Amino acid sequence: MKFQDKNNEELIRELNILQHENNSLKNLYNEISRLKKVEMSLIASEIRYRRLFESAKDGILILDAETGKIVDVNPFLIDLLGYTHEEFIEKAIWEIGSFKDLISNQHKFLELQKNNYVRYDNLPIITNHGHKIQVEFVSNVYLSDKQNVIQCNIRDITARKVIEQELIKAKEQAEQSDKLKSAFLANMSHEIRTPMNGILGFASLLNQPNLTATEQQEYIHIIEESGTRMLNIINDIVCISKIESGLMEVNISESNINEKIDYIHTFFKPEIENKGMQFLIKKPLPFREAFIRTDREKLFAILTNLVKNAIKYSEEGSIELGYEKKEGYVEFYVKDSGIGIDKSRQKAIFERFVQADISDKRAYQGAGLGLSISKAYVEILGGKIWVESEKGIGSTFYFTIPYTNELKETAAITNDNDNSINEKQVSNLKVIVVDDDNISDLLLSLMLTEISREILHAKNGFEAIELCRNNPDTDLILMDVKMPKMNGYEATRQIRQFNTSVVILAQTADGMISDKDKATEAGCNEHLSKPIIKNELMSVIQHCFIL
Repeated sequence: MKFQDKNNEELIRELNILQHENNSLKNLYNEISRLKKVEMSLIASEIRYRRLFESAKDGILILDAETGKIVDVNPFLIDLLGYTHEEFIEKAIWEIGSFKDLISNQHKFLELQKNNYVRYDNLPIITNHGHKIQVEFVSNVYLSDKQNVIQCNIRDITARKVIEQELIKAKEQAEQSDKLKSAFLANMSHEIRTPMNGILGFASLLNQPNLTATEQQEYIHIIEESGTRMLNIINDIVCISKIESGLMEVNISESNINEKIDYIHTFFKPEIENKGMQFLIKKPLPFREAFIRTDREKLFAILTNLVKNAIKYSEEGSIELGYEKKEGYVEFYVKDSGIGIDKSRQKAIFERFVQADISDKRAYQGAGLGLSISKAYVEILGGKIWVESEKGIGSTFYFTIPYTNELKETAAITNDNDNSINEKQVSNLKVIVVDDDNISDLLLSLMLTEISREILHAKNGFEAIELCRNNPDTDLILMDVKMPKMNGYEATRQIRQFNTSVVILAQTADGMISDKDKATEAGCNEHLSKPIIKNELMSVIQHCFIL
């Protein structure tokens, strides 16, 4: 019965009617308001728990602690494991296929109950759909409605484990990369200091009095060889830097692969034969069918790197360079009878900096970048590269590039590597050398002495413009690109506003293909990369003034 107290608050009372011995009745009211509030609170708690149970993002199983039968299961676990609600309820947990490896029988379940709290951090289970997943399994024993139950919380950690494995792998790769880079830097220090020792050491010996002409020529030859070796190392480092930064450019043009192979054969044959080895070539395509469209410089670099690699690691037998025409592509190969490569290293040798980490007692010159550069070039050209090798027997490197043979009937056949100088020589030129480096200025001046009547000098773009304006009879300007105050490109653009006939040769130490385009856009006739070689400089000058 409901009543109201003096404060208008509702009271709930229970009415009990008692009969006395004299048969009289007495009403007894018991106030049960507080009991009802507790009851309502419990109902509300049960509702909240149910909502949490139903909406939980982890799987939950409620088990009878005595029988191991499933009392309740939440929707998340139903979706996760792929069973229906009916397939769970009133089944013992060991009857559910996903848990058979964990709890295979009642004996194991009793052990689970005895421990009160059990946790498995990385438990592999199989869903009803046959998918293997990894879960975190936690079980607790507690009292509910005067009955012991076990609550099992099951969290799917498959994605987390994949990420953890990826992080571990990335960490290991980073550590390996750091190790290889450290070894590479140590190797670079050795590789750079060795030719520097030859250059500086023999340059100082040239100062000795009473040197014979033969000794002088021998020392000069050693200095040139050391300089070439250092330049090769620097070029390799620059190539890797361009590849890593995505700045490597592709310049597609027509090239004859037979001529490429002939040139490489002629170039390396003396060196190979001096080691008592044979240098064989194979070029099955007729001359006209051997033309392809590709980046000729990168193709030449790949073939050269592979042949140099074969020479380095071979002491006897033969080296063979060739190719085969296949469906849609050309497959090149370089075969040697050298030391071979362990199968465990055959993929690693194409990675950056790997040679520096190879623990081989035999010492080989080089930065260990040739193969990684070759691999990058091959992939840029749309092919792939691989090696077949056996330790102690030899190696064969293969690579492919697309075969595109679209020749114009009127196309002139020229030699890609023809650097010959026209027999008619230019002379009596008035030259302006524009360079802020004194040594470079002196070197160019000495190279140009025999073809010049006068050489003027400028240290920056402003001085170059002024000299050219005051000397309208200037024939040639050697324009350094990178200078203080005004760079060579801007100086060239301004000179072209009042002098369109003077020959301007851009010179840069960067060596990027894009520099040539910039030079052309600015108004330069040609582009040269430092270090400037006299024969190459003279060839370019001959081309500009005679052809």
